[in-house]
Amino acid sequence: MPVGFYFDMTRCTGCRACQVACKDKNRLDVGTVFRYAKTYSVGKFPKVTAYSYSASCNHCAMPACLAACPTAAIYKAEDGTVIIDQDVCIGDASCTKACPYLIPKLLPSGKAGKCDGCYAIRDAGGTPACVAGCPNRALDFGDTEALKKKYGTGTVSELPILPSAATTTPALLIKAKPAASDDGYTELNW
Repeated sequence: MPVGFYFDMTRCTGCRACQVACKDKNRLDVGTVFRYAKTYSVGKFPKVTAYSYSASCNHCAMPACLAACPTAAIYKAEDGTVIIDQDVCIGDASCTKACPYLIPKLLPSGKAGKCDGCYAIRDAGGTPACVAGCPNRALDFGDTEALKKKYGTGTVSELPILPSAATTTPALLIKAKPAASDDGYTELNW
């Protein structure tokens, strides 16, 4: 039963509440995020539109970070959550270089860190901080098969802004806006 995130791009406004909730829950320093939201524009004047994308660890079936870790500090929990054991991590940045999604980050402590799907919160019966923090309910987390049943079959795991899903097989379901399939995108930095 692999777990992962569902992201509804049609509901996301790019407010970054998910990013702030994650940063606050993990008490991350300035400049470090485990979840980020970005906004992209597509099209040409006068027909320009935008969409936002919220990204974090995809808890991949074949995580490149896990394969690259020289100390086995990265492991998969029984439910498929990809976790970094801070006590075993030596901070050599192998995972940060290997992940095609650029998700693991080196922390000021010298260790690597990333989203663990709020494993401890979920273990206590709660919801990941980013999911709970989204005012538009654009995020969900759970068993991927249950998420497919809940949200329907019209989801994708790839967008032009993401690496090929074949690389790591991410546990990620995206309800995409039509504009998100356009290759001619520009990241907006606001």
